[in-house]
Amino acid sequence: MQDRQAIRNVAIVAHVDHGKTTLVDALLRTSGMIRKNQDVMERVMDSGDLERERGITILSKNTAVHYNGTKINIIDTPGHADFGGEVERVLKMCDGVILVVDAFEGPMPQTKFVLRKAIELSLPAILCINKADRPDARIAEVREEIYDLFLSIDAPLSYLDSPVVFASAKNGWAVDEATWQKAQDNQEEAVGEDMRPLLEGIVKTIPAPSGEEKAPFKLLISTADYNDYVGRIGIGKVEQGVVHVNDEAVITNYNAPDKQMKIRVTTIFEFDGLKRVPVTESGVGSIVAVSGVEGIEVGDTLCSPEEVTPLPFVKISEPTLQMTFSVNDSPFAGRSGQFVTSRHLRARLEKELHTDVSLRMHPGDSTDTFFVSGRGELHLSVLIEKMRREGYEFMVSKPEVLYRQDAAGDRLEPMEEATVDVDQEYSGAVIQALGQRKGELQEMKTSPSGYTRLVFRIPARGLIGYRQQLMTDTRGTGVLNNEFAGY
Repeated sequence: MQDRQAIRNVAIVAHVDHGKTTLVDALLRTSGMIRKNQDVMERVMDSGDLERERGITILSKNTAVHYNGTKINIIDTPGHADFGGEVERVLKMCDGVILVVDAFEGPMPQTKFVLRKAIELSLPAILCINKADRPDARIAEVREEIYDLFLSIDAPLSYLDSPVVFASAKNGWAVDEATWQKAQDNQEEAVGEDMRPLLEGIVKTIPAPSGEEKAPFKLLISTADYNDYVGRIGIGKVEQGVVHVNDEAVITNYNAPDKQMKIRVTTIFEFDGLKRVPVTESGVGSIVAVSGVEGIEVGDTLCSPEEVTPLPFVKISEPTLQMTFSVNDSPFAGRSGQFVTSRHLRARLEKELHTDVSLRMHPGDSTDTFFVSGRGELHLSVLIEKMRREGYEFMVSKPEVLYRQDAAGDRLEPMEEATVDVDQEYSGAVIQALGQRKGELQEMKTSPSGYTRLVFRIPARGLIGYRQQLMTDTRGTGVLNNEFAGY
């Protein structure tokens, strides 16, 4: 069992495409977890086919590297708003975050979202300005923008002193602030050798996990995995005490006070590089995977029978979009897939619920239909594509937003904050298009380099199907990001 002073738990958070997963690759190489000559694919943490093709992370992944006798548990998180629920939960396992910001794009809507979550949990941050070797990098401006962001979301002043590291994850190097400044003063280009400055920063800045070692053990499950051989796998952090294989435990849940199930812990795995290694015991601060436990869910606490009180956990955000999945009854039924019955469809959707906690499913009006609701278009389209590739054949309806009733009986609809980055010449077309979709322009900023950032408040239904139109209106140069802004 590892001494907890030699453990660091850190999450890598950022907006889409700012280089989180590539950064993990570079850290694995520097720490020797991937050998220099070992042939591994790029973005090794994105294990799913769809993640690799689309270049996005859908589920958070865990890995661990060793540096100078310290074990650093790293969690790679998704950047898209549709998978934002995943980020909220995994931050419960961490003692600090690495905030990655693109050296050209600067802080984006999702940067603000993840940063706010980290500040709510008082997690210290390391700022990593990635892609620092881009020819169009605007590092000094981006740094100011990050500090403006801290001030705009009322971050404690200590965050303004967070250490800054400049990196190029793709080329596998990072440099600290002193080296960067020295290169700037001598008008040279700063290039590092490897990711050591960032690993040093993690060991110095991120505190070791806290928690009572002598207390009865508690393990908070923050994320889940599923395997056909062992069933549900719960992944979480040991918050107090020491858990051993064959210990008796009770499953409880903060948001479901009635839940109490007696179980026995049969297997414990710790993360090491890209592998899960079986261990006989694990102590405070370790991130572990527990398998062979029926009925384990995200948000559950595994407690020692001596002290059965669940640990608090964030409530999982509700879905805002719904689609109807039904059995294909067209004349061409059965031609493109091998799983075509409602029994197949139900079993596959139920299996998806094991790992995707933001998804909801309930039976429709007839035995052949199911209502499936998720966080957004991307969330549901990824599920549909995954099922199609596995050989399922089914029909889907067009997406509809989920309305709510308030106490006075009024109907409320989900609203989004949409941020569009476009070249100045196309901003008129975007304002006109989103205006027709009931969007209200809240803010408009033009940067010296000639691109404009527009922020709208818009009903979620107004954004359905808009991405395609945006590509046409802006000749493929517009970037749309949206974040749920309440009902």
